[in-house]
Amino acid sequence: QVLLVESGGGLVQAGGFLRLSCAASGNIYSINTMAWYRQAPGKQRELVASITFRGSTNYADSVKGRFTISRDNARSTVLLQMNSLKPEDSGVYYCNADLYVGSYLPGDEHIYWGQGTQVTVSS
Repeated sequence: QVLLVESGGGLVQAGGFLRLSCAASGNIYSINTMAWYRQAPGKQRELVASITFRGSTNYADSVKGRFTISRDNARSTVLLQMNSLKPEDSGVYYCNADLYVGSYLPGDEHIYWGQGTQVTVSS
């Protein structure tokens, strides 16, 4: 079994910052891409940022220049540093990982999600 556990959400004023953390645990052989998604009330879940095993990153246009994703492969963790937060950044943030469970079998990657952490940015 694999678990992704997020932490670091909360309430912050516009212009403030938060740092989200996600730790993966369980029978993990290796993790390919790790990512953060968010979902605001009444909206679809959207990709915020992703990072590959080798550190290549991708960001949603709305967060470029404000958010930074990073990971620690040895600890199976991914961080999201969120600066200059805006009310429209509010939502539930979910950690996502694309990984191999137990052993390396090309094409047998599994996707796991965390339980989500609430981020609320007040104006």
